[in-house]
Amino acid sequence: MSLDRLAPAIFVLLWSTGWIVAKYASLHSGPFTFLMIRYSLSALAFVLVCSVTGARWPRDWSSVYRAIYSGVFLHGIYLAGLWWAIAEGVPAGISGIIAALQPLMTAMAAPFLVGERIQPIQRLGLLLGFVGIAIAISPKLLASGTADLWQSAVPLVVNLLAMVSVTYGTLYQKRHLQTGDLRTIATLQYVGALIVTVPLAFIFEGLRFDGTQTAILSLLWSVFGLSMGAVGLLLYLIRRGQVSRAASLIYLMPPAVAIEAAIAFGEPLTLPIIIGTVVVVIGVYLTNRRTADVVPE
Repeated sequence: MSLDRLAPAIFVLLWSTGWIVAKYASLHSGPFTFLMIRYSLSALAFVLVCSVTGARWPRDWSSVYRAIYSGVFLHGIYLAGLWWAIAEGVPAGISGIIAALQPLMTAMAAPFLVGERIQPIQRLGLLLGFVGIAIAISPKLLASGTADLWQSAVPLVVNLLAMVSVTYGTLYQKRHLQTGDLRTIATLQYVGALIVTVPLAFIFEGLRFDGTQTAILSLLWSVFGLSMGAVGLLLYLIRRGQVSRAASLIYLMPPAVAIEAAIAFGEPLTLPIIIGTVVVVIGVYLTNRRTADVVPE
């Protein structure tokens, strides 16, 4: 099977583990500090890969700027906002719904920013994906812990802005970084992410990181499994296919995390999660299916 067929499934598997890693890492480090270390190691690892494989670096400063600028939104603001919001008490179910908004934001903005045409069947798929997410996490929404949701107004706004950030970063990547070596682009994007996280880690957390085995293992997987493996595949998907189709894969994350959490932490797989997962898979299929070309007779 070609990489084009395998890449979406591998991406979903890798990216979904980020939620599990975050649960472990939050006990041992501040979110900004962890992300700062992760981005630093990821940038160094990509520099090594670029050196060994002979990757081509941009020859003009405008290309360098575009790559760094996209990293500010794709990695820096996105994960910093998301991790901080969860650490400040945004319920996982609510955060999951906000995350599910990202493909809808992308689909609505893509026609204006990158000139993509979204077919009616794709719009139906995007809607089904959101409905499936809502079904899967409905028990969390109805839990008593959400009664004081208004007390988390600021973290909720930050969580929403994080999704706007990754949506904008995805579209910017599609419009301005269609050419160039993905390896060097990824390296420069982590430089952009560091521009966001380094000041936050120093100002608000004092570089809190306890260096335990769990923290180190979480960091290593974040660097090699997520920052290099998953992000590399995401950049590949954005370049090879429609940006809205790549973004629609985000719909599969909460159901995938539910299965992984059941294995890792013994969390039950409820009927709403199972039904929601089926609806999500249908929605992703409709969003990603290729419209047949009409051949004139």
